[in-house]
Amino acid sequence: MNLKLQRRLASEILKCGEGRIWFDPTALDEISTAVTKEDIRELIESGLIKKKPVKGISRARIKKRKAQRAKGRRRGHGRRKGKATARMPRKRAWILRIRALRRRLKYLRDTGKIDSRTYRILYRKAKGGEFRSVSHLNAYLESQGILG
Repeated sequence: MNLKLQRRLASEILKCGEGRIWFDPTALDEISTAVTKEDIRELIESGLIKKKPVKGISRARIKKRKAQRAKGRRRGHGRRKGKATARMPRKRAWILRIRALRRRLKYLRDTGKIDSRTYRILYRKAKGGEFRSVSHLNAYLESQGILG
């Protein structure tokens, strides 16, 4: 049976699209007899015609992907565009490295593990790019017998 008229009238009354109108499958004969808006309103009150809820777009997959990226996953070679220096510029990498080294040197000086003269020498070496990282600095200090 053709219920196009009833669907259109119901969508006007319920202020939604025709696709969101639900007809009770057991009462299709009764719905087909309704021809006025008043008839449709009665059917809506009786619960034979209802408005379906709005379909949302699930963000579950996006949230899962973001959680994985936060853990460091999904960042392999196939995902990358640009050189390593484009993704983390040399200058930025240098800033991060030198700040970490200087922080470590200040800590060693303030705790009394190295004297201020050694601090100055190591500071200049760090500035000259002699140490790759804090762990490299620590390894150098142990090999030179500065730290025991």
